[in-house]
Amino acid sequence: MALNEKNLKSFFYTFIVIHLIVWTLIPTLTNNNLPLDTIEALAWGSNLDWGFNKHPPMSAFLVEIFYKIFGSKDWAYYLLSQICVIISFFAVFKFAEDFFENKVFCLLSVLLLEGIYFYNFTTPEFNVNVCLMPFWALTVLYLWKGFKDNKIIDWLLFGLFSGFGFLSKYLFIYLGFGVDIFLIYMIYKRKLDFKCILSIFPFLIVLLPHLIWLNENNYITITYGLDRTGTGDQNFLDHIIHPIIFLGKQIGILIPFFLMLIFLNSKLKTRFNFKDNKLLFLLAINIAPIALVFLTSMIMGVKIRTMWMTPFYLFFGVLVIYIFQSQINLNKLKGFTTVFLILFIFSPFAYSYVSVTKTDKRTDYLGKDEAKKAIAFYKNQSEVIGKIAYVKGNEWIAGNLSYHLKERPKWIYDPYNVYLCNKNLKCKKYK
Repeated sequence: MALNEKNLKSFFYTFIVIHLIVWTLIPTLTNNNLPLDTIEALAWGSNLDWGFNKHPPMSAFLVEIFYKIFGSKDWAYYLLSQICVIISFFAVFKFAEDFFENKVFCLLSVLLLEGIYFYNFTTPEFNVNVCLMPFWALTVLYLWKGFKDNKIIDWLLFGLFSGFGFLSKYLFIYLGFGVDIFLIYMIYKRKLDFKCILSIFPFLIVLLPHLIWLNENNYITITYGLDRTGTGDQNFLDHIIHPIIFLGKQIGILIPFFLMLIFLNSKLKTRFNFKDNKLLFLLAINIAPIALVFLTSMIMGVKIRTMWMTPFYLFFGVLVIYIFQSQINLNKLKGFTTVFLILFIFSPFAYSYVSVTKTDKRTDYLGKDEAKKAIAFYKNQSEVIGKIAYVKGNEWIAGNLSYHLKERPKWIYDPYNVYLCNKNLKCKKYK
C-alpha cells in the first residue's frame, strides 16, 4: 500500500504500536534481570522522597506507579520505557502537523528518529534519560501551541510539563535556555505578549517540593551531576579535547539519520530565512540546546556523556525536513523505506544478539535467585523478628533484593554492606 496523506495516520499508529510491542518483548525475552538504572529507580521508588542522591524524583515516581499496578514483572518496566518513547513520538507527530502542508512530512519526521539509536537500542533501560523524553516533547509541543494560539491553557500545560521535565533530569535546563532565548526574542519583536508568564506558576508549584528537598539535603544531586562531568580535574587541553570528542560522537550518532534523509534527496541545499518564526522556533529547540551543551564542555572543560543527549534530537527530524522540504522527492520513498526497515529490524536483532551472547552484563544478574538466598539467610537468624521491612545497601544489590522480595522492603542507602532489617530497623549483615 502506497503512503499518502489519506493513510499516513494508519501508518503512524501501526509504526508506534509495532515499536512498542517489539521493544517490550525483545528485552523481556532476552534479559534475565532488569538493567542497573531501572533497578536503581525501583530502589528509590520503594522509599519515595522528593529527590535522591543522584537525580530528582520523577523516574522513581513512574516506576513506583507501575510497581503498584504490576509488581515485580520485568516486562512492565520495559513497557514503561516504550510508553515514554511513543508518547514522545506522538507529540513530535502532532507538533509537525503545524509545520507541514504535506502531512506525509509529519510521518517522515518521526520515522527518521529510528535512525538515532537513542530511540530504539537504548530504550529498554528505563532511566532518567528515557523518563525525560515525553516531558521534553510535550513541553515543546505546548510551547509552540502557546506561541501560536496564545491560549492560557496551553501556557499552563507548557509550565506543567516543564516542571515535570526538570523533575526528571536537570539537563532539561538546556531546553529551558533555548526556550527562553526564543520567548525573549519574540517578546522583544512584539510577536508575543506577557501571557506566557502564566507558565511560571505551574512550573514553580511542581518544582517547589523538590527545591525544598534540595536545600535540606545540601544540593546533593547537583554535586553528583558535577562530579559525573569530572569538574575540578581539568587542564587546558580538556577545554579543547572534550568539546571535539562531544562533536565527533554527535556526528557518529546522526550518520544513520542522515543516510535515511539522503535517500529522500541527495541535493541537500537550502537558504535560511531568519524571518521565518517556525524556523527560528525549530532552531531554538534543536540547535540552541546542543550548542549550549558544547559551550559548557568548552568553557568548563568537562566530559559530556553520550546518553545525556537522549532527548535532544526528538525534533531533529522536523527541523531537517522543514529546511529541505522543497527538495524532498516523495517518489523516492521506496529507497527511504528500505533503509528504514533495515534499521528498524537490525536494531532489535543487534540488541538480542548482545543480550544473549554476552554473559557478564547487569541484565545477566540472577536477582530472583539472590532474593531466595536472602530469605533463607534471614530465616536462619533467630534473633531477628518479623518480616524484612528494609534493605540497606547500594542501589544494585540491595535494590534488586527490594524489587524481588515479596515483602517489597524499603531501600536505604549504604555504600559498603548489605543488611536485612525488620520494621524496627534491627538489622543483620547479609553481605
